[in-house]
Amino acid sequence: MPARVRMLALLVARLTFARYLLASICALSSDMALFLMLDHLGAPPLVAAFGGYAGGLLVHWTISVHYVFDINREYGSSPTHAQRAAFIASALFGMVLTLGIVGGLSINGIAPATAKLLSVPVSFLTVYAIRKYGIFARA
Repeated sequence: MPARVRMLALLVARLTFARYLLASICALSSDMALFLMLDHLGAPPLVAAFGGYAGGLLVHWTISVHYVFDINREYGSSPTHAQRAAFIASALFGMVLTLGIVGGLSINGIAPATAKLLSVPVSFLTVYAIRKYGIFARA
């Protein structure tokens, strides 16, 4: 592969990661706001984590298909049903990681909000890899 093509590929990969990171920040903000609201209302930590993650998922899907992976430009159409299903499956996997970490840390005396924050990098990097190299590999 010529050096210029390799450099361009690296730049595109970095821009995709930067856009994904910004989308994740927006989704995480929604997730945490909903999580904290549910926690404040007395929901158990796992219920609050589930509700926050589900709300953040909707935000992330919307941003991802329009601005991160640019499905419309790449494929000339809307996301496929397979991509939607795989996106949800990757989110469910991320949710299982999040719930496991929040639940495990909460049981061991860590405050729910702290446990949630500790789960973020694990879930983020795992789900990004699944989406980048699996679901939207051609985008």
